[in-house]
Formats: sequence, structure tokens, C-alpha cells
Amino acid sequence: MTDVDSAQFRQLLGRFATGVTIITATTPDGRPAGMTANSLASVSLVPPLVSVCVEHQADMCRVLDSAADYVINILASDQEALSRRFAGQHEGRFDGVGYRLNERGQPVLDGVLAYIECERYAAHPTGDHTIFVGRVTGGAAFERRPLLYYRGGYASLGQG
Repeated sequence: MTDVDSAQFRQLLGRFATGVTIITATTPDGRPAGMTANSLASVSLVPPLVSVCVEHQADMCRVLDSAADYVINILASDQEALSRRFAGQHEGRFDGVGYRLNERGQPVLDGVLAYIECERYAAHPTGDHTIFVGRVTGGAAFERRPLLYYRGGYASLGQG
């Protein structure tokens, strides 16, 4: 059996609308780190587990490999520029970005739809990504509209 080619793979999964997140953590030398990801998934209710997938080549993969905790910031519809900033190779990603450090010293971004505080539970190198499983230890949700990613671009929910 042969694999589907990468263009068709992207086209197929592009039909699955996802929320947009920024994973944040603190590096071993105390600097904030973050990257955009749309691979958030619920894994288990008991214990409460979520997963995110990070490409091996991404700097954030090395940060999460060494982090005991991290935060998944779920972006609101007005945070597309923030998503783009953290998706690229922007050097000073946190310069001018509003955030605070939670009780464990991890960055929580301002203005998000929700944030999920995670304790590292497991990591599974798979293909060209690592699946990081986090045990949810806290977080908060706010009344905002979500930022969505669909067919290679950003979208938002229409008025309901």
C-alpha cells in the first residue's frame, strides 16, 4: 500500500476546521517560548489529558522536551495576527505581546478564548512530529469567539 501524496493529504485534512492555539512554556534559561499549533485534541477524561503535535524540527519541540509544564492558549477570533506571529520564525515573538506568568512560571497570553495549564504526562515521537500528552491541571475560559483554521486560511464562526 502506498501513502497518499502530501498535497492530497493537506487537501483532505484542510476540510477539517480546527481551533488555533499557541503553546507556551519557559525555556531552561527562563525565557518565554511559544508556537502556533492547531493539533489540540482531548485524549482522556480520567485523568484529564490533552495532546498537541509538534514538528521535530521546531524549536518548541526541544523546549517541550525539557519542560515539566506548559500552557495551551486557545485563540480568540481577533488574534489572527498573534497566530501568524507565533507560526513564523519571528525572533522576538513575545516582544510587545501581553502575557503573564502563571503560578508555575509559564506564559499565559492576554485576550485568549481559554487557556489550559498542563503538566507533562508523556511524549511520543511519531513520524516527523512528537505527540506531547499533557495532564490538565488548571485553566480558564472566557466569553469570546474562536479563531478557526480551515482550508489553509483563518475563519471565524458566523452570527448564530
